Amino acid sequence: MSPIVVTNPPRADREVVGALAGYGVATVHEAQGRRGLLGSHIRPRQRGVRVAGTAVTVTVAPGDNTTIGVAVEQCGEGDVLVVVPTAPCDMGYFGDLLATTLKVRGVRGLVIEAGVRDVADLNEMGFPVWSKAVSAEGCGKGNLGDVNVPIGIAGRIVHPGDVILADDDGVVVVPRLEAADVLAASQAREEKEAKARARYLAGEIALDVNNMRPLLEQAGVRYVDYEDYRKEQGL
Repeated sequence: MSPIVVTNPPRADREVVGALAGYGVATVHEAQGRRGLLGSHIRPRQRGVRVAGTAVTVTVAPGDNTTIGVAVEQCGEGDVLVVVPTAPCDMGYFGDLLATTLKVRGVRGLVIEAGVRDVADLNEMGFPVWSKAVSAEGCGKGNLGDVNVPIGIAGRIVHPGDVILADDDGVVVVPRLEAADVLAASQAREEKEAKARARYLAGEIALDVNNMRPLLEQAGVRYVDYEDYRKEQGL
């Protein structure tokens, strides 16, 4: 089958994407029922950065980054490039030159289940990357993949136009058509956590804030004084 480039796929609402950027990956992951989190081997190559954008998806051949260059033309303001090789490969698919052309187009970052290089330059220029590996080994040219088709990456399916949220904790994908509902759920979770935080600051503990004592009772947990415990154990 010939490689395919899908143009102008629908994208999640920009206002919703922007609002989701106000919440962390952990919050959004929990808010959407603990779904959508990419595998923990996809790690940030910088610290203290959070991005939210709409996915432009790319498949690449092992050891060949040609299709990333093809995908640049399909990228625009507010996008996040999401790249997966068709077979496992940790080579350095992406560096400062590709980052430069993407940044000029308003792309907010890269998520790739492979390697990147020029990490110091990427950090200096402020182009955030989440990747499986870091490798100085460069790629060849000439074998093409697809752009803007559904892909499987790090244990999750990403469709073009889905929301990608990434920070120090990793990367989570929010399906395009669920983005508004997940935003509302994230807002509700944040409000709930704010109330819990106030109780912790007042000196309460998780057993009470999270109403865990009935669980302990149901599990038959006994509280035994140390001396009584010693006698029971024959110590």
